[in-house]
Amino acid sequence: MKNYLYIILLPVWIVFYLNLAAIADFLVYDLIQLEPEKHLTESIWFFIYEVPKVMLLLVLIVFAVGVIRSWFSPEKTRKALEGKSLFAGNVMASGLGILTPFCSCSAIPLFLGFVEAGIPLGVTFSFLIAAPLINEVALILLAGLFGWKVAVIYVITGLSIAVFAGFILEKLKLQRYVAEWVFSVKSNQTGVIEETFNFNDRLNAGLESVKEIVGKIWIYVLVGIAVGAGAHGYVPEDYLASIMGEGNWYAVPLAILLGIPLYSNAAGIIPIVSVLMEKGVTLGTALAFMMSVIGLSLPEIIILKKVLKWQLITIFIVVVATGITLVGFLFNLINI
Repeated sequence: MKNYLYIILLPVWIVFYLNLAAIADFLVYDLIQLEPEKHLTESIWFFIYEVPKVMLLLVLIVFAVGVIRSWFSPEKTRKALEGKSLFAGNVMASGLGILTPFCSCSAIPLFLGFVEAGIPLGVTFSFLIAAPLINEVALILLAGLFGWKVAVIYVITGLSIAVFAGFILEKLKLQRYVAEWVFSVKSNQTGVIEETFNFNDRLNAGLESVKEIVGKIWIYVLVGIAVGAGAHGYVPEDYLASIMGEGNWYAVPLAILLGIPLYSNAAGIIPIVSVLMEKGVTLGTALAFMMSVIGLSLPEIIILKKVLKWQLITIFIVVVATGITLVGFLFNLINI
């Protein structure tokens, strides 16, 4: 795509995004002529409004981060973590987990390279926790739906969990619970070719990121918003507030237990979290639910089984779940 087309598309994006509510009103009330304040009408309006809103945010931020990511590669990530002290390594690994394009499935293969390079096990866990838990999709969707204050809170708490969970896991000396074959894999450090990009290449890398990432997760966006739309229109506020609202000590643990069996990513789960909060679920409980879905999902645990023994997986789950629980209770307590 020519550079000038990117410049033209940005103001079009802004105009369309700023008028989404008016467009949704026109489609629902004028064109389809649905009756206001009905359950079905509320659900349809929510879906028509949220789908383009989320997709526009996704396209813009994935493109921008795709450009930034053209400076990163798995090899550069691995090299950046070599030779770092434990806590500094945890912090750096968590930061790289945010910036690098790896979900839990694609980040786990890097586990092998980290171990081969002699990077502490706890540092690798910090990376594996941060990579799926905190990413540009989560950040921009949270900012769009709840504001930047909540988005920043999520990033800070997610980073804290990644850093301290990795630090604790390393201190427990759990290397014996890594599958034996991992340590026998031979490193292959030769023949690594670092690509060089000009400015146009980086813009094209952003476009390719949009095609790849949005192409993979759009269905999760639709499903997540559809579930959220149904809850928005039909789920009584009193029901969710009664089981997961403020004042229930078990709300945070319950949210975590409900989140673990689910399989979704940030794009699919954040619209649902938005409706939960709208129905009276507190911020801490909603964040705990979201973090458990993204960071402790069953597919991730199954993939981890390929490189870790069950003892270490269990400890990993307990440590991360404890961190998520503390985050949930903390933000419910301070009532942000």
